[in-house]
Amino acid sequence: MKMYFLYASIAIAAGLVFVNSYNSLIDVKSWGSDIPSSLITARSYFRVVNPGVFFRSVSPLNQVIALICLILFWKTTPSIRITLASALVLYIMADVLTFAYFYPRNDILFISNPIQDRHILEKIWKDWRTMNWVRTAIVLAGLLLSMISLHRSYLQK
Repeated sequence: MKMYFLYASIAIAAGLVFVNSYNSLIDVKSWGSDIPSSLITARSYFRVVNPGVFFRSVSPLNQVIALICLILFWKTTPSIRITLASALVLYIMADVLTFAYFYPRNDILFISNPIQDRHILEKIWKDWRTMNWVRTAIVLAGLLLSMISLHRSYLQK
């Protein structure tokens, strides 16, 4: 049964990496294509639902399942325990970065009124774009550690 949780953790983390990559490759380019008009369009589009809805539900789920994996695999070899713990820390770090860095910028880009100075918005958008790749790399590193844990668990058998 514990292997199913590890598979689930890997699948969910992979989903987070891919959705975050999609945001960087597709959405972020659209948001910055003609600031401020492109941000006004994005604001209109996000009135009903936005990518945050996905991340606010799936990211905590990933962390809970990663924690369950750590608990279930606690009595295995230290190398598995360390890689699972490291993966969990990375998943949590990505969320800390989201709350501390992205939420304030999301508010400026997509929520607060009125649209502010174009140059300020462009700088915030460029910084957001760069840091989203950093956040993606953090989750990807956690995913790789979870995969290493899976590999080590098979070697242990």
